[in-house]
Amino acid sequence: MTTGFIWDERFAWFDAGPNRRRGPFYSPMAAYDTRESKERIRELLVASGLVDRLMPVSPRLMTEEELLRYHTPEYIAKVKALSDGGGGDAGEGAYLGRNCYDIARLSAGASLEALYAVLDGRVDNAYALVRPCGHHATRDFGRGFSIFCNIALAILNAKAQGKVERVAVVDWDVHHGNGTQDAFYSDPSVLTISLHQAGYYPPDSGWLNETGDGPGRGYNINIPLPPGSGHGAYVETMKQVVLPALRQFRPEVIMVASGLDANAHDPLARMMCHSGTYREMATLVKTAAEELCGGRVVACHEGGYAPAYVPWCALAIMEVFAGTKTSFQDPALKWIEGWPGQDLQPHQADVIGKAATVMKNISAAMR
Repeated sequence: MTTGFIWDERFAWFDAGPNRRRGPFYSPMAAYDTRESKERIRELLVASGLVDRLMPVSPRLMTEEELLRYHTPEYIAKVKALSDGGGGDAGEGAYLGRNCYDIARLSAGASLEALYAVLDGRVDNAYALVRPCGHHATRDFGRGFSIFCNIALAILNAKAQGKVERVAVVDWDVHHGNGTQDAFYSDPSVLTISLHQAGYYPPDSGWLNETGDGPGRGYNINIPLPPGSGHGAYVETMKQVVLPALRQFRPEVIMVASGLDANAHDPLARMMCHSGTYREMATLVKTAAEELCGGRVVACHEGGYAPAYVPWCALAIMEVFAGTKTSFQDPALKWIEGWPGQDLQPHQADVIGKAATVMKNISAAMR
């Protein structure tokens, strides 16, 4: 098993600016998206020795032509102008500082290169530890730390090159993957699935009735889980909704929007996942990929804002991808596992059951 890995120091240099909650009664503070959580992931991979088992994949800047596969010329020009002019918000909570346009292009290009590495057979699966994230960005609007929609751009460019046709996206970031959804809402060749905290961000986005439009109807699935959902709810969602949808769709490759902000310590969410949750979800996705598409899985990093804990979640995922287990043990795992409410709760099961019903009712479109 060969697992590709992408990291570039320039991702740490991206300036996400100040916290957007600014006003007369707020003491100034940095944005939650800091370099620290990503650097600590890389450091844990090195300290554990796992990085020595990963195959480095080189990122590159995505070209403007490639960006135009999804984003409008006006939006690209706006992002570049903000970067050249000293910084600013590309939409809503999508700040980028001076000289950060190229870093955003690097993040998108890294996601594409990770996909190419898997599709070309250079690696079996891959993890792109990129920054800034991408799954909230739409064609002409940045949002939620996302400048360019990394996964959508990777898929659209790979499809344009004839490298792939049917792609499934599994988004386990705690926030709804609205940008990826929008990119493929009318496209039956891309199945988009998002597990997220209900009604959180973006507001009024990611509900059960958002199933696609026109020829894409039935190819978009949302599972808006109640706040407080933990290991039991996430694993049951994977088993009842995600895996059946993947088996019905039969993709050529699975892409994972790997946000780690459903972890129990995250300041921007109210979920209770732990590293064991991510380990099990990664195992289920990898097993499905081995069954359906030769094991081809590409994970692109999204959110995760608890610097002390997200590295353990990332390590668990990459151990699964690489088919190995290091000697390093999550020091908080047993504690979080013991929190009341980690088992599937009735109100969570109700939402999952409704999502499973939606999935079954629309699965005929995939035949």
